[in-house]
Amino acid sequence: MDLKQTIRTIEGFPKEGISFKDITTLIGNGEALKYSVDEFVNYLKDKKIDVVVGPEARGFIFGVPVAYALGVGFVPVRKKGKLPADTVAVEYDLEYGKDCLEIHKDAIKPGQRVAIIDDLLATGGTIGAVAKLVEQVGGEVASLLFTIELTELNGREKLNKYDIMSLIEYDI
Repeated sequence: MDLKQTIRTIEGFPKEGISFKDITTLIGNGEALKYSVDEFVNYLKDKKIDVVVGPEARGFIFGVPVAYALGVGFVPVRKKGKLPADTVAVEYDLEYGKDCLEIHKDAIKPGQRVAIIDDLLATGGTIGAVAKLVEQVGGEVASLLFTIELTELNGREKLNKYDIMSLIEYDI
């Protein structure tokens, strides 16, 4: 299936010069959504994954059905102050400023093999922060999976110590 045909591109969003890749049209298409989840599951099926992690909010969209299909749990990574129990936090750089993500301290047991799933790999900042959180709580990052990869932004290079898979690549 050519998933690019299910992605809507919106020019000038969220600001001029950006060519936004909108996954809402992919997830609104039952066949494309099923295909995407199945591709992630097939990629992970022999990697002995113990838990799937996804950053809010789009990581939840693909992470939960993949975890379900693999028969493992799902762990959310959220913005600071959104998780109710004791957390571990990591601050990371954005294009203009910083942000902070958190994970529950007890969400991952030491040594568990983790697949991290998100909708987009751009510069690698967000997913790098998520991987750092997983490692801080004792997890082993087995794979990073993305619906879309913007190859010209070189996020893969920043994350080259990890196994990376993306369903769709754009040169921007």
